[in-house]
Amino acid sequence: MSPSKVTFLGTGTSQGIPMIACDCTVCKSTDERDKRLRVSIHVEIGGKSFIIDTGPDFRQQVLRAGIKRLDAVLYTHEHKDHTAGMDDVRGFNYHQQATIPLYARAQVIDQLKREFAYAFGENKYPGAPEIDVYEIDGTPFTVQGIDIQPIFVKHYYLDVLGFRFGNFAYVTDANAIAPEEQDKLRGLDVLVINALRKATHVSHFTLAEALEVIADLQPKQAYITHISHQMGLHAAVNKELPPNVSLAHDGLVLHF
Repeated sequence: MSPSKVTFLGTGTSQGIPMIACDCTVCKSTDERDKRLRVSIHVEIGGKSFIIDTGPDFRQQVLRAGIKRLDAVLYTHEHKDHTAGMDDVRGFNYHQQATIPLYARAQVIDQLKREFAYAFGENKYPGAPEIDVYEIDGTPFTVQGIDIQPIFVKHYYLDVLGFRFGNFAYVTDANAIAPEEQDKLRGLDVLVINALRKATHVSHFTLAEALEVIADLQPKQAYITHISHQMGLHAAVNKELPPNVSLAHDGLVLHF
């Protein structure tokens, strides 16, 4: 089953755009598409509401997108720009009167337990997030009737998970994908993939490298995310891309 709707909650790199104290052309741009919160998406599928990664801007993103229900959070990896907002699932606890399930690899769960120890104790402080944690790896899994295929990618030496829902897939924070994992990304209608900038980077695809992956996989449409201010202005870079590739931007909504 593919999503019915995907909303880009954030499309920026770990420091977002504008960056603190930066006076570059991109950070000073008045184009709303150049203002990027930390990377995250909202997936609506089969009547369920999933969010991939709860970064530092999670609360702001959920309010801006008008998300009223959360059925599960999926985590790609343990870096703070992908996990720091976990505490704000509390709003959904109160509204839904239910715990929120989190799905992540063991190392991500360990990091969450360190950063949010108060949410995992036996005698939790009143008002702490109410969460159920489920460990995942590279094996396909099902969340409330929705089948999800994880894809392992490399973020320098760190293993990161991408996720495929039907003919839609999301890959962030990657600079390499093994051939057997790349094969899991074939036959897509939509691929979302990271590209930090045009210059070489140790742990992220460049724009040219991401375009090579897209050309090999041949999705019907591809969107670039996890973008830094070094990529350039949204309007200018978008004009350089192949017809089936676009830069994503915050608030972009895809309907399936």
